[in-house]
Order: sequence, then structure tokens, then C-alpha cells
Amino acid sequence: MRSRSALLLAASSAMAVLAACGGGDPQLSAADEPLRVGASPLPHAEILRHIDDELAADAGLDLEIVEFTDYVQPNVALDDGSLDANYFQTVPYLEEQEASAGYDFTALAPVHIEPLGIYSSSLTDLAALPEGATVAIPNDPTNAARALRLLEANGLITLADTGDAAPTSLDVQDSPKDLQISEVEAAQVPRSLADVDIAVINGNYAIEADLVPAEDALALEEAEGNPNANLLVVRAGDEDDERIQQLEGLLHSDEVRRFIEETYEGAVIPAF
Repeated sequence: MRSRSALLLAASSAMAVLAACGGGDPQLSAADEPLRVGASPLPHAEILRHIDDELAADAGLDLEIVEFTDYVQPNVALDDGSLDANYFQTVPYLEEQEASAGYDFTALAPVHIEPLGIYSSSLTDLAALPEGATVAIPNDPTNAARALRLLEANGLITLADTGDAAPTSLDVQDSPKDLQISEVEAAQVPRSLADVDIAVINGNYAIEADLVPAEDALALEEAEGNPNANLLVVRAGDEDDERIQQLEGLLHSDEVRRFIEETYEGAVIPAF
């Protein structure tokens, strides 16, 4: 079984590649066609390739993996039918996207957690953070809120009580070291490391930047009770598609659990 993987660097090229993939034989049923799944390169697409290489054939599943380097286009492509599913996001991010873009998607069961971490190219201890230190965090509302809570958990800021609403940089009530917080597109945060004192980086982008969260992070999110597990997302009503159910079962198999644990050594943690 062969998996086609395309690294999409911009929305225009993403749509072109997906359009090229969309033409199927009209006489074929959905169950006969490949399951097109959009994913971030690491660890999501890597996990899917492991399934494709080792498990999918025996399950009778034909996977087509399409890689995206941002957090916006996988939902655009799922909504317009270019994808059958995507695997890159958390429920809080999905809910924010549904509210802002009007998507009607269904999230399936949690697969793994990628703890956000605080990293630095100049410091080895958060206690050494200087007065007026610069901090880069992701700019999307969900990951910005996670980053701010991680900074608070490590005593760097105090946030106002926002109730059920996600905190923003405007909710920083106290900052003992007068941190200067800059919001950057999540995929670009690792590139800002040389220009800031610390950066809060998503787990998948830390791995892509050759950072080892368990070793290089000055602080990590707690995995236990973390609501930010990554999972498979489909259009509402498609969750009973036989191919979706096959992939969902494989994503939660003992073989995939072992692959995650052995490959990522704590940088990615099974959530099942």
C-alpha cells in the first residue's frame, strides 16, 4: 500500500494539490476510495505513515496523507471536501475555529498530547530571566491561552480570572519581571528563539526544530488532566464512515501506543 505525502507550504499550493487528488471514479463508493487525511508533518503525519506502512493493509485501509505546515488550511480543506479527515488539532482549538469560521465538524477520541514548552537559546534556568525579558508565544487564541497559563504556572505572570473565556495577553494582571510578550504565528515561534529571551513552543514545532522537549524545555505543560489532546476530526455525519472507523481503531491500537512512546520519548504522550 502506498501513501502519498505532499508538503504544502502555502494555501494556494495546498488547494492545487488537493484539487488534483479530488477526482475519483464516480462508480466507486466512498469505501473503495483512499481516505484523505491532512496532518502536520510531526508527529501526526509520521504516526499516520507508521499506520500506513505497518497496519493499514491488514485492516483493508487505503490512506492518502497530505501534510500541512500551518494550523488553518487543514480545516479549510476538510470543510470544502478536499480531505476526509484531519489530524493536527485539539478540541479547544477546534471549538475556536468552529466559532470563528462556522465549521460543522466532529472530534473523535483523544490520541496524543504534545506538551507546550518554554525554551531559550540563552538561558538554562527560568530563575535567570532578566528584567524586561522578551517572550514569544503563539498568536492563535487557543495556543496563546495555553502559553499564558504555562507562564503563570511557572510564576512568571499572574492572569486575571477570565472564567470560561480563554485568557489573552490583555489579561496579564501582574508581571514581576515586566515581561514583553510578543505573539507570533505558531509555526514561526521556534525561529524567533534567537531574538527573544524565552519562547513558548508547541510540541510538534519543537520536534521539527530539533528540540527535545524532555531535555531542552525549561518547563513543560503537565500531561495529566491536560484537555489539549490531539485527535482525528471529520465533517459532522462522517464519523460512521467505515474508513474513518478503521483509522480511528488503528490510532488507538497498542501498536501505535508503543510507536509513540518509543519514537518520541516523552515529547509526545499517548492519551488513550
